[in-house]
Amino acid sequence: MVNINLLSEGRKPAVARRQQEPILGGGDQDALGRFALFGLILVGLLAFAGYWFMLHRTIGQLDTDIAAAQKEVNELAPIIREVEQYKAKKAELQHKIQVIDELKANQRGPVRIMDQVSRALPELLWLDRMSLRGHTVTLSGHAFNTAAVANFIDNLDAVPEFAEPVLKDTRQQRGVYSFTIIFNYSTTQAKPAADESDETNATEPESDEDSGE
Repeated sequence: MVNINLLSEGRKPAVARRQQEPILGGGDQDALGRFALFGLILVGLLAFAGYWFMLHRTIGQLDTDIAAAQKEVNELAPIIREVEQYKAKKAELQHKIQVIDELKANQRGPVRIMDQVSRALPELLWLDRMSLRGHTVTLSGHAFNTAAVANFIDNLDAVPEFAEPVLKDTRQQRGVYSFTIIFNYSTTQAKPAADESDETNATEPESDEDSGE
């Protein structure tokens, strides 16, 4: 008689099936890969969102600073315009003052020259023409004798502002001498100290005469 164990025979296929099934199936590996990829994407999105938030905050702060600076510029615009207008008026006034000073200097020069020349005129001599070119003065006139011309040259030479006069031309016509004198002048030349010594020496003989008396 043959005995058959049905229980053991029925269990063997189950064992065989368990041995054939893998520990981790392919579906679980795919799920794990998808989960890791999703995590990486999520981390990238979070990093991008944080960077965008910081950048947006920085842009907002810069916009606020720009708005505040623009407001300050708008408030200072009237003051800036007033300062520019003041500078323009100041420059214009300085230019006018400079022009006036130059005109005054040009007027003082010829007037003083004419005054000194007129004071230097001796008797028996008169002027026909006086020209001024730069710092050079040219005098033309007539005299009844050469001594008057010599006295005129000496008187001009005694003026501190005048350089040594030069007699350029002299002619005699019908008993009258015509002459031309040229000299330079300077309005900044100081009066030499020799004049004061000459005046002192001129007064010394008077004191000697008084003592002799």
